[in-house]
Amino acid sequence: MIDYQRSKKIVTPVFVLLFIVMGGMILLPAQQEVRIRIREGMPMIPVALPEFHFIENSIRDNELKNELYDVLWKDLRYSRVFKLVPKEHYKYIQKFNPDNIIYKDWASIQANILISGKLEVSGEQRIIFSFKVYDVKSEKFILGRNFGGKKEFVRLIAHRAADEMMKHFGEKPIYTSKVVFVSDREGSDEIYIMDFDGKRQKRITFNDYIDLMPSWSSDNEKIMYTSYRRGTPELYIFHLYTGKTGLISTGGVNYSADWSPEDDRIVYTSSKNDGNTEIYLRNMKTGKEKRLTFNRVIDTSPGWSPSGKEIVFTSQRSGTPQIYTMGEEGTNVRRITYEGTYHDNAVWSPDGTRVVYVSRIEARFDVYVYNLKNNTIAKLTENAGRNENPTWSPDGRHLIFSSNRSGRYQLYTIDYDGSNLKQLTSKGENKMPKWQKK
Repeated sequence: MIDYQRSKKIVTPVFVLLFIVMGGMILLPAQQEVRIRIREGMPMIPVALPEFHFIENSIRDNELKNELYDVLWKDLRYSRVFKLVPKEHYKYIQKFNPDNIIYKDWASIQANILISGKLEVSGEQRIIFSFKVYDVKSEKFILGRNFGGKKEFVRLIAHRAADEMMKHFGEKPIYTSKVVFVSDREGSDEIYIMDFDGKRQKRITFNDYIDLMPSWSSDNEKIMYTSYRRGTPELYIFHLYTGKTGLISTGGVNYSADWSPEDDRIVYTSSKNDGNTEIYLRNMKTGKEKRLTFNRVIDTSPGWSPSGKEIVFTSQRSGTPQIYTMGEEGTNVRRITYEGTYHDNAVWSPDGTRVVYVSRIEARFDVYVYNLKNNTIAKLTENAGRNENPTWSPDGRHLIFSSNRSGRYQLYTIDYDGSNLKQLTSKGENKMPKWQKK
């Protein structure tokens, strides 16, 4: 359980360089391309990624080249769109020459797509990465990009290349997306931000009070969160590009805010009026609010559907915490969970077809996915301890959640079908992740 009683002296926030921005990286002009789209239900596309080459007169920084290659390889492997041809298969064909591609060789090891990478490293600590993609069967160039930037942004450059692959094949890019979360690694619970793969973790709130439950704005430039800096839980907004912080909602308890995906509306939980915990809708531009639930029991944890027309939430109106949905104005309330006696932390999938949530069964907390189309339920986690706070990737193929399976709360990523579990954090305790929605 979280200790909500801790409070200490406020430290004036000092916001440093925001690493979401490009930081000097540029996208250079592309060649003429051929578009390819993936149809639903198609198997993963076999992709070959041979070793990158330095261009003539480039500094031979092999460590940098290997890092660029390794990040891109891991991104594509994570995608569930592309299937990487095993590296050991490359030994059966001629060594790759990007200036003389022998397509039959790559077809012989079952590659459908071939990626070529050339790297230039200058003495000014800058790099240019030339990224080209070919269709092996048709022997045609289909995609090309040149990325330039400082050497320190090598991971970002690899992520941008992976994003271009996703977009070209009709998929949502996820590799430059960010995740906010709560960590106590430097003392009190504060808000941090990291890359989708757990790298480049940065602290963004600086005070000795408890900060919890972060949520992204629809434009990904602001974060809403709950803070105890004035003694009681109140809603604050943090502007990523300026470092400014503003108070949004006070009086009673205020928490679990979620931004509408398409506009400046939020839903959140508050006891500001009659002391009972209810769900409110607020227009962030006008400041106007509307109470959506009216019960003597707790209604909490609201979350928007991707259309912005419905809200999923937790309510005890049936006697135990269950998951419900309602319209954006609080109408058409519908219960969707019936099994078990405790469900919470519900989040709508980006495509609107599923809801992920946490359920307690026999004193164990695990992550489940409810399919709204066929009313089926799938269990994603299977481990001792508590598995909580699931959040979807922008493409709906992956989730990040918190778990104390190792003894302390850490963040983990898992695919939507329960495969490919990986730990993302290790310092302190880490929880309450929120992935950017788009």
